[in-house]
Amino acid sequence: MPLTSDAPAADAPERAAPQSADPPALKVVPVRHPARWAAIALTAVLLAQFVHGLVTNPGWEWGVFAQFFTTETILRAVGTTLQLTLYGTALGFLLGLVLAFMRLSDSPFLKAVAAGYIWVFRAVPLIVQLLFWFNLAYLYKRIDIGIPFGPGFLSFETVNLVGAMSAAVLGLALHQAAYAAEIVRGGVLAVDGGQLAAAAALGIPRLRQLRRIVLPQAMRAILPNAANEVISLFKGTSIVSVMAIGELFYQVQVVYGRNGRVVPLLMVATVWYVLLTGALSVLQHYIERHFAKGASR
Repeated sequence: MPLTSDAPAADAPERAAPQSADPPALKVVPVRHPARWAAIALTAVLLAQFVHGLVTNPGWEWGVFAQFFTTETILRAVGTTLQLTLYGTALGFLLGLVLAFMRLSDSPFLKAVAAGYIWVFRAVPLIVQLLFWFNLAYLYKRIDIGIPFGPGFLSFETVNLVGAMSAAVLGLALHQAAYAAEIVRGGVLAVDGGQLAAAAALGIPRLRQLRRIVLPQAMRAILPNAANEVISLFKGTSIVSVMAIGELFYQVQVVYGRNGRVVPLLMVATVWYVLLTGALSVLQHYIERHFAKGASR
């Protein structure tokens, strides 16, 4: 029977001492940003001075601005501006879609034609294009429809077929198509090519691949740039004033040419452009949110 002893063994570990209370909490000092606060103060002062000048400077003539802002003439001009924007955008992006897939095709001829179109219409200023289409009757008195390089079956007088409004829509649409083609092409190239290979392996038709796989994903890359182009076209409609079309800027020029109130009438056009551009930006937000469903952010 082994002997035992009441005395603790020499090599037994000492008992752990009781832990002390929680250490005092550290004092957190926020990072100071004196440069940021100085920039905020400077910006606030500049904004306050700008607003004060808008309110107190009699040269703005806000009474004249309020008088003409919602007149029938100005509202009709706003409608014409929106009409030009709508037609130019719809036709331009339809043609741009065709040009984009021509550039993406395997045909060297189609690629060259699309690239040449984009190069020419991006190189020539919009105002020159508009004046060219406006004077189309000078080059071609009539347009015949029939056998190519042969007899025609239908004939139209160009001066009656292409008026000022038609020339403006045609010029805006053809100009817009060159930029829309590159926007659509960039969006399509952003889609992973492996998805098309998988769709082809499953036997999905090419047109359905484009409609249900490529374009819904490409729209996320297309929409921001496309919205910028639409807004640029909306403001660019002021260029058609050289063709005496009663859009917003032209009508404002007519009014201040009669009464001499240049600044308040320019502010009428400015505020309308700002409001409508803001509405387009809100519409862009909701369309982008729709096409972003299922995308991780």
